Amino acid sequence: MARIRSFPPIGDARAHTLILGTMPGAASLAAGQYYAHPRNAFWRIVAHVFGFDAGLDYRARVRCLADAGIAVWDVLESCERAGSLDTRIDPSSVVVNDFPRFFATHRRIERVCFNGGNAQTLFRRHALPALGDLAATIVRLPSTSPAHASLSADAKLRAWHTQLAAGALHNALPTAVT
Repeated sequence: MARIRSFPPIGDARAHTLILGTMPGAASLAAGQYYAHPRNAFWRIVAHVFGFDAGLDYRARVRCLADAGIAVWDVLESCERAGSLDTRIDPSSVVVNDFPRFFATHRRIERVCFNGGNAQTLFRRHALPALGDLAATIVRLPSTSPAHASLSADAKLRAWHTQLAAGALHNALPTAVT
């Protein structure tokens, strides 16, 4: 297995919400972009919640999230993994990102949302102990990955909307992901 590395966080010091994944998949690593797999629902969901076009180029989508007070990062800085599934990560190879430094420069973070259970588990196990008393609310959201097929796209959207709508540009409850 090869060692793979995550990306720097996106967002800025105005962020009030941090969305954490585990580690970018192969499509994202190849593209150099968060959530680049075409069947991953992340960009469709956050675009719907925050009222921007999911078809915008990557830089514009990142800017829209920053304007909405959202930062995006991964729990892991690096690991060894065969393929793209979190379940294929070699547990002995994980290196977590520098969360003490992140929170020191992003002091407005009030909520940490996890894109799936694996991200939350790894954060609680490997990152949270170094943070002491984290003053942010922790929220687990259903994974936007196409591998997480037990929930429909609409159910994922409703769950994400419920948690993220507080700062959303459009607060009407969405009915469908297109």
